[in-house]
Amino acid sequence: MIDVSIVIPVFNEEGTVQPLTEKILSVLNRESLTGEIYFVDDGSTDKTTQILDELEKTFDNVHVIHFRRNRGKAAALQAGFRKAKGKFVITMDGDLQDDPEEIPNLLQKLHEGWDMVSGWKKIRHDPVSKTLPSKIFNKTTSFLTGIRIHDFNCGLKAYRKEVVQSISLYGELHRYIPVLAKMEGFRVTEIPVTHHPRTSGKSKYGTSRMLKGFFDLITVLFLARFTQRPMHFFGMLGILSVIIGVIVEIWVLVLKYAFHEPFQSHLAMLLFGILLLILGIQLFSMGLIGEMLVYQFRKNRGKYGEENE
Repeated sequence: MIDVSIVIPVFNEEGTVQPLTEKILSVLNRESLTGEIYFVDDGSTDKTTQILDELEKTFDNVHVIHFRRNRGKAAALQAGFRKAKGKFVITMDGDLQDDPEEIPNLLQKLHEGWDMVSGWKKIRHDPVSKTLPSKIFNKTTSFLTGIRIHDFNCGLKAYRKEVVQSISLYGELHRYIPVLAKMEGFRVTEIPVTHHPRTSGKSKYGTSRMLKGFFDLITVLFLARFTQRPMHFFGMLGILSVIIGVIVEIWVLVLKYAFHEPFQSHLAMLLFGILLLILGIQLFSMGLIGEMLVYQFRKNRGKYGEENE
């Protein structure tokens, strides 16, 4: 039985993957842990691919997954999660800013009974162009999701294997893994971790990620609140649309019969009310279809994330 699987997405990190591997293996040997490392090469265009292939040939417990093109961190993590065989899974970035010396601390926290432990870069060595948006993102996410941790997007995290088997990542959802884990009923916490300045390569952070992160936050909030009860979302919007539509149509009738104004004078209002009625019925129907899909999924799955007995 493998104690821990370490999943590391990398993209153009030719200067760090070898020393990172050596540091991780040193920690595993010192702690007497059986472990495996999965590097997920996310379409690197420098020498990262060749270096990783050499490391895989040199060390029996180092494995490499290659993507033909850059697919993003979420896809890379998902690929690593599918391959991981360890009782525990640890993720970290491949730029050496995450410290492998934190591995025993993360595992210790899991042994205390937590299902997922997120790292908190309490003292962070990044430019303000990264730290300021990150603080805004973390505070907003914590407020909207109710999960009181300081650093949602820290790459250094530890999980019980059941957690990574229960979540599905795509797009930019790797930022919200603590939220996805909490949705499945797992216990989530965080610990402060050491963060080092970048010594090689370039940051993959860009302003476009903020906009993508905002849209993914909306997705996660919807999944968290309405995945199991889509009628509560679509039905509410549908009823609201129907009510407004009925009010508009009644007002048109009042103008026609109480004030003797012709329909032609308020044709746009009449059509707007009809549109709202049709939209409301469609939204309500979407809610019903969503409920049927959820029911069928749960019926086929046969469980609601029960713990193993």
